[in-house]
Amino acid sequence: MQLKTKIAAKRATGAYALMDSLKRHGVKHIFGYPGGAILPIYDELYRFEATGDLQHILVRHEQGAAHAADGYARATGRVGVCFGTSGPGATNLVTGIATAHMDSIPMVIITGQVPRPAIGTDAFQETDIYGITLPIVKHSYVVRDPKDMARIVAEAFHIASSGRPGPVLIDIPKDVGLEEFDYIPVNPGEINLPGYRPTVKGNTRQINQAIKLIRQAERPLLYVGGGAISAGAHGEIQELAELFNLPVTTTLMGKGAFDENHPLSVGMLGMHGTAYANFAVTECDLLIAVGARFDDRVTGKLDEFASRAKVIHIDIDPAEVGKNRAPDVPIVGDVRQVLVDLLRRCHETGGGTEITQTAEWLQRIQRWREDYPLIVPTYDDFLSPQEVIDTLGKMAPQAYYTTDVGQHQMWAAQFLKNGPRQWISSAGLGTMGYGMPAAMGAKMALPDQEVICVAGDASIQMNIQELGTLAQYGIHVKTVIVNNGWQGMVRQWQETFYGERYSSSDMEPGMPNFVMLAQAYGVKGIKVTRREELKDAIAEMLAFNGPVLMDVQVKRDENCYPMVAPGKSNAQMIGLPERTNLETIELVYCSNCGAKNVGSNNFCPECGTKL
Repeated sequence: MQLKTKIAAKRATGAYALMDSLKRHGVKHIFGYPGGAILPIYDELYRFEATGDLQHILVRHEQGAAHAADGYARATGRVGVCFGTSGPGATNLVTGIATAHMDSIPMVIITGQVPRPAIGTDAFQETDIYGITLPIVKHSYVVRDPKDMARIVAEAFHIASSGRPGPVLIDIPKDVGLEEFDYIPVNPGEINLPGYRPTVKGNTRQINQAIKLIRQAERPLLYVGGGAISAGAHGEIQELAELFNLPVTTTLMGKGAFDENHPLSVGMLGMHGTAYANFAVTECDLLIAVGARFDDRVTGKLDEFASRAKVIHIDIDPAEVGKNRAPDVPIVGDVRQVLVDLLRRCHETGGGTEITQTAEWLQRIQRWREDYPLIVPTYDDFLSPQEVIDTLGKMAPQAYYTTDVGQHQMWAAQFLKNGPRQWISSAGLGTMGYGMPAAMGAKMALPDQEVICVAGDASIQMNIQELGTLAQYGIHVKTVIVNNGWQGMVRQWQETFYGERYSSSDMEPGMPNFVMLAQAYGVKGIKVTRREELKDAIAEMLAFNGPVLMDVQVKRDENCYPMVAPGKSNAQMIGLPERTNLETIELVYCSNCGAKNVGSNNFCPECGTKL
């Protein structure tokens, strides 16, 4: 830790101490909505904005503020900041805080609170936001004395951004913001938290054990999660994969950690992952988990997930290692630092493996890739959702993409090829309404980058009021609604598992005219109904100097496949495409259902029976 620089005290309010501390920690943008209890802070913010030190983005709902701060953090790796007042203002932030917590996103949330003498009296707009959010924050504070403000802000930023990142709450009573005191700033690095020491460096003995297993493996698989994005480890992951000829699969959170155009990439695994990724994880003999948490949407039936494989698990959070799957080699530490040490040790002791060691395994995966590709269907009378997203990705390959949650999210994950931090999606909590405000935050952070939100017609309506924010500040976010007139994923589950009883999932009744709604906010609206219009409309959207909402009408009953049904193993996918080259491959017939299988399959993908 740096030694604290001696600075003369200055008479100031708690609100000034907060704003000055935020400025000292590199904050440029704050997303928020004012209210009575936080007005002293907003009054001071007015002065800081006037000098150009900070910019406040007035959202139309506090949930939008939390998601915007989240998107800001995901796009940059820096701490996102949002403000909300007491009571309903604070509780409106809760969904966004939980979203960030589930996905380990560094945020500092500032909430106003009723004055200290009124706390606990059920005062107007009083809510115990400290207690409400305890399960969904990394840490939290109530500022009881303005003298603690600078220290608390410094601690909050350090805790939010170090170790496993996460949201930190600071609740500030109104009178604390107003009270004057002798303010001494605390700069970044000038704090000491003896009880908080995240493990950064991996254990040398365990790293050596991991190298030994990797060198022995004939069917290895590198399984990469969001921790690799947080750690900035994409370069080391590629070096490791190429050194040992390791096929690489990523989680929804891990998209962008490895180039999906690379020949070693097998794409995303899990419930809507590629067939070849799911077959690979079922058949591998070594699973190298890097910054991943063995989430149920990835593993399917847990006791059959990589059941033949030894497991190396690298993660900075010791609570994740062994939580869902006991590893053979656990390594606790910063993912990038561990991989740097592992690669250095590999080069010191003879490099990687012979290319022939995994050649047969890679050929087998290639056959799965050829037999079960991701399909972009085309129809005479309808646009398919896959076609829309595939075309968008090809026309804007370098864009930062955010998504809402549902079928469109899974199609986007399947067909978009993203760089590090260019995929921004609510993975753990699955928050509808996340995409557009997250895009707003990403665009404020990176004004020179193209930022596109892929939304569904149901999800977009949950925070569509943020069109007003886009219009007010001229935030050039492009939003593409993949509009099938349903809560698409709910409808798919109702069709598949609930006897086609479509209870409360049809969104066509009451659906707004999205183009007219966008125009009412002062945002450009475009509607697409036919294939011939699609490319020109996307080009028009990308060329427009301002925010755009594009409503694309797609086939109503298209389902998102492949899909691993709940409680099934990853090898038991439904909706696999027709095999493309059965006539040239030796076939094996399933003893249970009679389905044709290629000889390389160990499990029947139709029913999951061992062949």
